[in-house]
Amino acid sequence: MSLKQVAPGGALRVGVVGAGVMGSNHARVLAGLPGISLTGIVDPLPAHRARAEEHVGCRTFEALDQMIAAGVDAVTVAAPTHLHHDISLDLIGRGIHVMVEKPIASTVEEGRAIVDAARKAGVTLMVGHVERFNPAVAAVKQAIKGEDILSIAITRVGPFPPRMSNVGVVIDLAVHDIDLIRWFTESDIVDVQPQLASAVAEREDIALLQFRTASGVLAHINTNWLTPFKARSVTVATRGKYVMGDLLTRQVTECFGFKPDGSYSMRHLPVGHDEPLRAELLAFTDAVRKGKTPAVTGEEGVASLEIAIRCLDTPARPANKADKGLRQVTG
Repeated sequence: MSLKQVAPGGALRVGVVGAGVMGSNHARVLAGLPGISLTGIVDPLPAHRARAEEHVGCRTFEALDQMIAAGVDAVTVAAPTHLHHDISLDLIGRGIHVMVEKPIASTVEEGRAIVDAARKAGVTLMVGHVERFNPAVAAVKQAIKGEDILSIAITRVGPFPPRMSNVGVVIDLAVHDIDLIRWFTESDIVDVQPQLASAVAEREDIALLQFRTASGVLAHINTNWLTPFKARSVTVATRGKYVMGDLLTRQVTECFGFKPDGSYSMRHLPVGHDEPLRAELLAFTDAVRKGKTPAVTGEEGVASLEIAIRCLDTPARPANKADKGLRQVTG
């Protein structure tokens, strides 16, 4: 079924569900986009609504029905993950276009239900994997276009976020990079080898994840909540070049022209300055207006969630004698 397009001419009416940090940022950006009319934000918590009214200056609603009654063509869902399924299905059932923050849902089954409902209703469904819209990530993607990719290594570490309670680093952080691995390689992940640990949190706060794609690329994600500062980096090795990207400073460097004597050339690549969230929301609203396939489809969101859950469900390899001896020595 073809996607429903919004009638041309008038402003696109967009609402936000969730007035937490992410939802408030959605509203701030949407309020400044051309051709967009921000209907408001839904949140059941008075404190969240008051903060949104103060910082964004938009209308707020206690219940979803109130915002829908005010008039919306599309909604971004930035509520807690366990609410994504019910909220998305409610919106889709009313013919409203949806962008749902990552991960698309709590389970693969819920994610697939959202995708199926959107397909049947003919509405746009996009998943908020915002890192794809980081200008440094886009520069890396462009640099490796047409290259024979050999390996990918991604580091995403930082201090424990006080807001986090119901998920660990795999769902909160690594799902970004699982999506990037699939996007960079344009290939499915077929092999998963996770090593997880809970050092200071209830759920895993250290994850070393290894993957192999269907195209044969080896990939590695290092993520944790134990590093006292944020670090975000991507390196991609191909047969012809080695690309390094710092996703925070947005510096991307390319090594190329490798010679038998070990010498090579190096250059810094141009990187844009767009705010990733703004670029993401522009992509979503453009897909809604034109009825085209969104930048990150529901199917892609489900595929990345499925790999993340496999990382959590795959048992670690049994400890060998050397491991046991190490634990005895280190206590």
